Amino acid sequence: MLLRLDAVTRSFGGRTLFRDVSLTVSAGDRIGMVGANGTGKTTLLRIAAGEDAPDAGAVHTGRDVRVGLLKQEIDPRVERSVREEVSRVWSRLDALEREMRDLEAQMEAGARSGAEISPELAEQYDRCRASFELGGGFERQARVERVLDGLGFARDALDRPLGSFSGGWLMRVELAKLLLSAPDVLLLDEPTNHLDLPSIQWFEETLAAYRGGVVVISHDRTFLRRHAGRIAELEAGRCRVYEGGWERYLEQKAERHEQLLARKRNEDRRAAETERFIERFRYKASKARQVQSRIKSLERMERVALEPERGRTLRMRIPPPARAGEIVLQLHGIHKRFADHVVYDGVDLELRRGERVALAGPNGAGKSTLLRIAAGVLAPDAGDRRLGHNAVAAFYAQHQLEALDAGRTVLAELERVARSGDHPRLRGHLGMFLFSGDDVEKKVAVLSGGEKARLALAKLLLRPANLLILDEPTNHLDMASCQVLEEALRGYAGTLLFISHDRALINALATRVIDVRAGLLRSFPGDYDAYQHGLARGTPEPAALEAPAAPSEAKAERMAARAREKQRRRRGEQARRRLEEIERELLALEERLEELTRQLAEPEVYRDADLTRAVAANRAELRAEIEARYAAWERTAAEIESA
Repeated sequence: MLLRLDAVTRSFGGRTLFRDVSLTVSAGDRIGMVGANGTGKTTLLRIAAGEDAPDAGAVHTGRDVRVGLLKQEIDPRVERSVREEVSRVWSRLDALEREMRDLEAQMEAGARSGAEISPELAEQYDRCRASFELGGGFERQARVERVLDGLGFARDALDRPLGSFSGGWLMRVELAKLLLSAPDVLLLDEPTNHLDLPSIQWFEETLAAYRGGVVVISHDRTFLRRHAGRIAELEAGRCRVYEGGWERYLEQKAERHEQLLARKRNEDRRAAETERFIERFRYKASKARQVQSRIKSLERMERVALEPERGRTLRMRIPPPARAGEIVLQLHGIHKRFADHVVYDGVDLELRRGERVALAGPNGAGKSTLLRIAAGVLAPDAGDRRLGHNAVAAFYAQHQLEALDAGRTVLAELERVARSGDHPRLRGHLGMFLFSGDDVEKKVAVLSGGEKARLALAKLLLRPANLLILDEPTNHLDMASCQVLEEALRGYAGTLLFISHDRALINALATRVIDVRAGLLRSFPGDYDAYQHGLARGTPEPAALEAPAAPSEAKAERMAARAREKQRRRRGEQARRRLEEIERELLALEERLEELTRQLAEPEVYRDADLTRAVAANRAELRAEIEARYAAWERTAAEIESA
């Protein structure tokens, strides 16, 4: 046993967050903690780490067990660089190194004076050096760089001050410190929230090799499916532990709910029978004793209570959009740079009606930049952005949570984007996003991260749009809300362009994944698994990714790649025009065939044998020509698909 929670209870302002929570963490445990926003998951982790005290119950740790908690905030005002901040975890090794240097100086001074080194001094030095080596002292800086590289930090960013990084990158600094300190128990609160997909893969590999116990709050279903051996669910103030991983948790939860429903039906039936008996014989003296017995039995009866959260779940309806043209969005020859950093040097992107395209790739590759250019909120330095016929775009960005006006109420914030005709339905619209009654008068400043995310989504989906552009839409949402959002987007009839680190969401929605890397875009048809499979097959990387390539060679390769892409699109466009021409010809030929068939049905035709033979021959030739046209249509359609 590394860590044990015994009947832990915590309340805030008269409201009990949870009560009698018991949980044991042993070496090798991987416990996923789930529950709706506001159920107290983060508070429970802080209590387990000793950061907060419980109102009742106790937390026990084994002897010399170290517990590490991933904190959700870091002071960005500190002057230290990323490397210096992360290296602070080596304070014990730094002290050992100083002690070693002092001992070496003493031994060197004794040797110069001709005195022998005392056994006590030599033993102290050997003990100090052994501890230093065992703790990884000689390779500690290499480990710092390896961990920061795995979390997506570029080498030239390691000496930048913390204040120059966003909150997401500061969270990565905290995660790096925690992983390098290697505690016996890791308590992680949404560790993948601020990681890109390559960093998540690196983090999962690191976690798989970790020997201690892990308790992790996460709404990443793929992460939980791969790593959690047990699921601890906080619901209605109680913590229930399900053995056997994520899939088994879903099965057991469904089974338990069915059992509760069956018990409730039985209890309701027995209660109704008892009440009928009481009402029927209440005023009969001969039944007075039985009636009193039934009344007491009814008062003592324990009733099954279904979880109240089931009655208050996010409901999301995306307004049906107007039909857009075949081409919804075109980006052509896009150039974008920030100071000396060139992000894009002439890329093209085309979205067709009904496509669901996910952008993937490492952080810093320019995914969000491309998304903002596509949404029209960031102007490219050169190139064209064109919305297709009847296309209306709506953009959801992570920074919109910070852009909410803290001084406004929830209702007033929605009114900012409403038109005059929208006002009668604003309260009902907010109700779908769990803002009902007095909730709509809450100030934005007091909303949690999940509530702000729901409000931002409510603003986005107030009016129809046939092109949704979403940047990490599941961040700050709990598991149930993520699933509701996924179902709503599944049924969305428009076009979707999005970034997400939720691999389950990408698998559920994407029809195409575009890899964004080194200023180039590579398209992979299918979902995230197909994209990963395409990468694993060893698809040749662009020359811009190869270290030996000179800038001019990389630019030449990018130009060649753009030329190949233009040629591919040109072939596809030519094939589409041929397909349209074949369809027009088929329509005319089939109309002619119908006319000849009608002629053969007329009795007058058969009075002239020559006419009958001529019409029949023409009809046979026409049918052969139609068959040939259909064969040409299939070949052209296959050519379009391959293009």
